[in-house]
Amino acid sequence: MFSEFFADYTTSTLIILSALAFVAGFIDAVVGGGGLIQIPALLIAFPNAPVATIFGTNKIAALAGTSVAAFNYARKIVFDFRLLFVISLCCSISSFTGARIVSLINVNVLKPIILFILIAIAVYTFFKKDLGSIKTKELSFQKQLFYGGLIGLVIGFYDGFFGPGTGSFFVLAFVVVLGFEFVQASAYAKIVNCITNISALIVFIRQGNYMLELALIMAAMNIAGNIIGSKLALRKGNDFVRIIFLVVVSLMIFKYGWEVFAPGV
Repeated sequence: MFSEFFADYTTSTLIILSALAFVAGFIDAVVGGGGLIQIPALLIAFPNAPVATIFGTNKIAALAGTSVAAFNYARKIVFDFRLLFVISLCCSISSFTGARIVSLINVNVLKPIILFILIAIAVYTFFKKDLGSIKTKELSFQKQLFYGGLIGLVIGFYDGFFGPGTGSFFVLAFVVVLGFEFVQASAYAKIVNCITNISALIVFIRQGNYMLELALIMAAMNIAGNIIGSKLALRKGNDFVRIIFLVVVSLMIFKYGWEVFAPGV
């Protein structure tokens, strides 16, 4: 019966996608950006599948793993749920706006700008060794709400407009703007991602845009990756998260650089 359940997929496809889902979950748990691995893997494996189906399948797997990572962080990190609510609300509103505007603007025109921003982020993070190693700011709660709301609006718009690496941008913004440590920033990013992605997942499921069997096995592997990633991040601390962050930003630079300088190749 198990073999019949996965009869539509080759063994090699299941093995490769499962392995990549695990890696994506691990990276996503630490600094976000798992979609940089999982979505291209699905697109390559199923080139003729509707994009919405690819996104729906990815969303089921990713949200399952992110929820587990968020739970792991919640047991160790003290959250201000009022701040989380404001960030999530602003992110949801601007993400919806970004998704509506994307059809009106050629996103390829803005990709060089995103590439430049990513390179600047990588250089800044690499040379500022103490970034995110300790809590650097003690903002008043009112300022945290204000800056957190702005972060939600800006990155939420990016999420709706572009998407890849949203979690990593949240991590950096929480570190630089709110003064969080890397581990604390990653924990907040996981919670925000969970809250803001639930509505999108509901839409994909209601529309039937997912491959159930594949989504389930990838979700299991994504959960496994998220469990290990979140535990390592909590145990090894900020230096470990900083290194993974630089790796993910480098992957994003490669992705956007390829799309800018070698489109259609």
